[in-house]
Amino acid sequence: MIDKTVPSAAEAVRDIPDGASLAVGGFGLSGNPIALIEALLAQGTTDLSVVSNNCGVDDWGLGVLLHAHRIRKMTSSYVGENKEFERQFLSGELELELTPQGTLAEKLRAGGSGIAAFFTQTGVGTQVAEGGLPRRYDGHGGVAVASPAKDVRTFDVHGRPREFVLEEAIVTDFSLVHALRGDRHGNLVFNKAARNFNPLAAMAGRVCIAQVEELVEPGDLEPDSIHLPGVFVHRVVEVGTDIDKRVEKRTVAPTGGH
Repeated sequence: MIDKTVPSAAEAVRDIPDGASLAVGGFGLSGNPIALIEALLAQGTTDLSVVSNNCGVDDWGLGVLLHAHRIRKMTSSYVGENKEFERQFLSGELELELTPQGTLAEKLRAGGSGIAAFFTQTGVGTQVAEGGLPRRYDGHGGVAVASPAKDVRTFDVHGRPREFVLEEAIVTDFSLVHALRGDRHGNLVFNKAARNFNPLAAMAGRVCIAQVEELVEPGDLEPDSIHLPGVFVHRVVEVGTDIDKRVEKRTVAPTGGH
């Protein structure tokens, strides 16, 4: 039997070196692999290049690594809700590759599927394709590094010529993901909104590390309920069902309201 379990989050991330690239699951604060992130923070790993939909908030998720200046570059779709992210980017401390959300998802999926690149209409006619988006500021209001122009080609679609921009796939050194449950072979099941970027991030990492709330034995998971097969997963650590899971904004109706 291939047992991929490790005893702790600290042990699971121990060989992630300074300068590594990471694909990290999560959408907002849903599905953040917080135990693995905190273990990475505790061991002092720095100079990280991180691919994730967003960067958590100031005191949670990837925001804890950002606040400690452990992240050199972010590749993200959304940069709101995090004042420290804004400050570091505008001051020139952080490099940012801003990527449309659907494009980012497909770049991760393509990387995990062995596809080198793909064409998409998203971004045609904008700086996404034409280049010039700020990636790093110089700290004085000027742009130190800008995005390059991308290859744009015309294809016939349903009898009409349309332009498409070439986007390269993403493959990272490691990936960190959170799942509701998993077995010792690495098969994973995600819960509702946490099934967002987690499967895609898992696919893109050369070494995928999954934290699971519940660890079960091989065969306990219904085959048709498995969202990500264990072939993509290399390490599994159980973190328990009482792990902290934050909500960015909670909106409720007044008590007794109509």
